[in-house]
Amino acid sequence: MEVLTIIELDQQLLLMLNGSHSLWLDNMAYILTTATTWIPMYVALMYMVIKCNDNMRHIVLVIAAAGLCAFFSGSLCDMFVKPNVMRWRPTHDPVIGILVDVVNGYRGGNYGFFSSHAANTFSIAIMFSLLVRSAVLTTTLISWSLVNCWTRIYLGVHYPGDVICGVLWGAVVGSIVYLGLIFLTGKNRESSFRFVSEKYTRSGYLHTDTSVVVLVYIMTLIYAVIRSCILM
Repeated sequence: MEVLTIIELDQQLLLMLNGSHSLWLDNMAYILTTATTWIPMYVALMYMVIKCNDNMRHIVLVIAAAGLCAFFSGSLCDMFVKPNVMRWRPTHDPVIGILVDVVNGYRGGNYGFFSSHAANTFSIAIMFSLLVRSAVLTTTLISWSLVNCWTRIYLGVHYPGDVICGVLWGAVVGSIVYLGLIFLTGKNRESSFRFVSEKYTRSGYLHTDTSVVVLVYIMTLIYAVIRSCILM
C-alpha cells in the first residue's frame, strides 16, 4: 500500500472518530486526557510497589524503571522524534485542520508523531503488568492506556496512526525496561518465590494491594463522569 494511501486512510479514520455532538463526551475526553487527572493512579502504583517490597533497593529500582519508561517512551519523542518527523497534528494540519472538531480550544503542539500519551501509558502498563503478573491489574492498566489513546483521537490532537505507533513503541520500551529491572535486581520474582496462597500474584504481590490500583482507576473514571456532567 502506498504511503499516500495510508496517510489518506489515517485522515479519514481520524475524522470518523474525532469529536461528537455530545458536550458531555467532550468534557469527558478533555478531563481524561489531562495528566493531573491520573496522578492518583501513579500514587496507587507507587503505594503498591512500596507496600509489597521490604527491600528499599528494589523499591527504588522499580520507581526508577517507571521513570525510565516515561523518559524513553514520551520525553525522547517530544525532544527528538516530533521535531524531526514534523508530522502535523490534525488540529494544525493545513489539509484537514479546518474539519477537526476542537474541544475547549485545545489543539496541542504543532507536531504529533508519535503520541507521547500512548507511548507513556502503554510502556508503564506493560512494565507493571510484567512485574506484578496479575490478570486483573494487567486488564486495568491496558484499559487505562487505551482510554488515554481514545482521548487523543477524540480530541483531534493525534491521528490513529500516531497512537498506534506510540502504543508499539511503548510496548517495546516497557518490555526492555522490565528486562533491565530483572537484570539489576538479579532475579525474577516469579521464579524466586513460590506463593501457594491465593492472596498473592505469581510474582508475590498481594491481591489486596493490586486492588488499590484497580479501585483508584474506577474511582477516577467515576470522577470524570460526574465532573463532565457538572461542566455541561
